[in-house]
Amino acid sequence: MPSRAILLFVPLLAAAIAPMEGKPAADPARSKDGGLTIWKAPAGEKLYSDYTVRLNGKEVPVYSCRVSAMPFNQVWPGYQRPLDQTELAGFATWGMARAVKVEIRVKRPFQTVAVRPTSRGIHPAVKGRTITFVLPRPGQYTVELDGPHHALHLFANPPEVDAPKASDPNVLYFGPGVHRPGKILLKSGQTVYIAGGAVVYTAINGKDVSGVRILGRGVVDTSEFERDRGPGSIRFLNSSDVKVEGLILRDPDLWCLTAFGSRRVDISNVKLIGLWRYNSDGIDICNSEDVTIRDSFVRAFDDSIVLKGMGAGGELYGQPYTDRPVRNVRASGLVVWCDWGRALELGAETATPEMTGIEFRDIDIIRTCHIAMDIQHGDRAAVHGIRFENIRVEVDDFNPRPTIQATRDAKYDPNAKPGYVPSLMTIVIRKGGWSTDKERGTARDVVFKDISVTGKPVLRSSFTGYDATHDVREVTIENLRFNGRLVTNAEEANLRIGKYVDDVRFLPPVTR
Repeated sequence: MPSRAILLFVPLLAAAIAPMEGKPAADPARSKDGGLTIWKAPAGEKLYSDYTVRLNGKEVPVYSCRVSAMPFNQVWPGYQRPLDQTELAGFATWGMARAVKVEIRVKRPFQTVAVRPTSRGIHPAVKGRTITFVLPRPGQYTVELDGPHHALHLFANPPEVDAPKASDPNVLYFGPGVHRPGKILLKSGQTVYIAGGAVVYTAINGKDVSGVRILGRGVVDTSEFERDRGPGSIRFLNSSDVKVEGLILRDPDLWCLTAFGSRRVDISNVKLIGLWRYNSDGIDICNSEDVTIRDSFVRAFDDSIVLKGMGAGGELYGQPYTDRPVRNVRASGLVVWCDWGRALELGAETATPEMTGIEFRDIDIIRTCHIAMDIQHGDRAAVHGIRFENIRVEVDDFNPRPTIQATRDAKYDPNAKPGYVPSLMTIVIRKGGWSTDKERGTARDVVFKDISVTGKPVLRSSFTGYDATHDVREVTIENLRFNGRLVTNAEEANLRIGKYVDDVRFLPPVTR
């Protein structure tokens, strides 16, 4: 860790350790009631006043975050995104071991309420400007009034198990409060712990490290870093045996949570929120193996969950990892909101020998802009053994059209070319703007199983190969349903099958 970071961190660490000396004292930043844990917001943290949230009658703080207000984007123009393309939203976080009653009081008038994911069957009661419902178990939810703007995000955490001790010399411990340690550079065997009620303004980097953990129930905020200075909230290069669990990551300067050339990475119960800047992807797994992403929430401006094979372009973008595959990656139990790009994606960079053993399973895509499930294949990789299973996609009646901003002072027109509908499934092999390999690859053995879409619009899909050698084969679509109706062929699926595509099969659900 640089000397500047040490000087900043030491007094904060001492303050965090002090209450732990001797017999543990009651934590004034936390209250417990029958399995419910509420952390007080630290002094000075700006809260979001549109909502008041109570759990079993006890108030929980609602934090503020900045999110995208419109699908208006630019390839990095050298300046940051203007704030008039964004809006503020709120989020609340707590711990729970059993069902809780949620009461939300809203300042503004509203007509409709949606609690998402709708697959969880939460039906709120509304009386005046008060909304109530019961959450039976931990998970991540959104509450939307009259549509997506100024939403409330709810992060209900399971109880913490075996939280590290502040007195452990291998632990960087941040107790309740606001901390500014500068960038944290991890060492092997080290743990960073950020307690509930803590907001740490930092970026955490690990290079050539193993056996590291980043844990807690607090907030990592990267808003004070300029673009590329983090880069991102958490980044690993050439690392192994890594665990990231429980935290909220807010406002990264670039891609939020990334692993390049790494192995055995476990990501669980993370919540990504406040991603509004250009290129603010959610979770990017690049040239890495044996990765799990589970029970997490991602709201990204750009692509949400992305697997990439990064080509040449400097260490940040993957060198010298282009000989390493993307293999054995499992993403499950996720809630995904994508404000601009792709919700679940392979590519566009696929500069790696192969991408295989990849599963997206049991995922709610509550909002997507471009494409829900995408294989955008621009380089040499042999892409095979890819599975999308039990994916639930929600779509509104009206979907704002994603637009590239042509000039710096151009304004977004929400009414331009109405009737836009996002895509559901895309497989395409082509040389694109992000391609670095001279050779194109192939796509084989791709399965879309138990895919359900709810909403009036019929989402479109398309499969296209590159040439007779670099083609798409063996695609299985099993139990695809639009609003509960089984889809049995390409026409019903609004699927365009282009050139160099062979063996696309529609199968009914398997009966047992």
